[in-house]
Amino acid sequence: MKLRMLGVMLTTATLAACGGGGKDGAAPAAGEGAAPAAGSKTVNVYNWSDYIAEDTNANFEKATGVTVTYDVFDSNEVLEAKLLAGSSGYDVVVPTLNFLGRQIQAGVFLPLDKAKIPNLANLDPEMMKRIEKQDPGNKYAVPYMWGTTGIGYNVDKIKAIFGNTDVTNSWDLVFKPENLAKLKDCGVTFLDTPSEIVPIALNYLGEDPNSTDPKVIDKAAALLKTIRPSISQFHSSSYIDAMANGDTCLVVGWSGDVIQARDRAEEAGNGVKIAYSIPKEGAPLWFDMLSIPKDAKNVDNAYAYINYLLDPQVMANNSNFISYPNAIPKAKDLMDKQITSDPTIYPPPEVAAKLFTFAIIPPEVDKQYTRLWTDLKTNK
Repeated sequence: MKLRMLGVMLTTATLAACGGGGKDGAAPAAGEGAAPAAGSKTVNVYNWSDYIAEDTNANFEKATGVTVTYDVFDSNEVLEAKLLAGSSGYDVVVPTLNFLGRQIQAGVFLPLDKAKIPNLANLDPEMMKRIEKQDPGNKYAVPYMWGTTGIGYNVDKIKAIFGNTDVTNSWDLVFKPENLAKLKDCGVTFLDTPSEIVPIALNYLGEDPNSTDPKVIDKAAALLKTIRPSISQFHSSSYIDAMANGDTCLVVGWSGDVIQARDRAEEAGNGVKIAYSIPKEGAPLWFDMLSIPKDAKNVDNAYAYINYLLDPQVMANNSNFISYPNAIPKAKDLMDKQITSDPTIYPPPEVAAKLFTFAIIPPEVDKQYTRLWTDLKTNK
């Protein structure tokens, strides 16, 4: 999920020189965060869309001599289908933690040789303990970015319709049919991923967001059906530009993506004002992880790539560019203060206390999610 997860998002109008350069720095030398790899000179990476600084890969190539082949996806379901089918062709992939957990159970990943990732020492130990609940011993993955899922909105259109933006502080805006119906004409987009939307709906209803009880999950399905007529589209990446251009006025989306939309609108000078809200009832907190499929062909280069991303300056550059927080404490001091001081990116304690994480979805629950989602999307 993006854990994405991930409030957590972006900002600098100056394009952070990524992969190591930062706004003012040069790319790290190979010995500073990425060891040159022997043998094959390619690494095949599969990451979320809009989720890395523009020249991170180019800087990695300069530092190591390894060419990056880089593809993108916009949902965990798409990534998981490739991984479970086998022979994906990728050396580094970026699943969200709860999907990673069940993919570990399916035997998808290569256990990490931590000696080949010296920059592991830079990771936040408290975050690693939290992640360990779904990756015991932190054996198969390391965190890349994290974030929240909440409400992105067009400030002026919300004010015009509701008189002010106070309504964005509650999921009532989304889940009360009479509210969402008022936004139908200006565009409403939901993430195309039941693994996030269903738990959000359950949490709103006062249920366990990770419930596996079919009858409880049906409550979420019933709620979603009541608002379906007002949902314009389901998509997990196109809403960034749609919001920035003023083509949609509300999204249930990832924090960093919404902030990217805000920044693109500001850079375009088109008068569109975008904001992000973590509703008072609580919202998902997610972690996106770096892993190596067990059938990867360029394993040493995968280790070099992961190690490079865990360099504090490289990670700071990526966070500056995509507006998501990362798992490296030293990187925060190197980041744009406009990002690190933004409460929608780094939620304050009172907001963080209401965030919830996703559990591993059992196969039978996953099937129910798929059925209800198909029904929801096809029956408006």
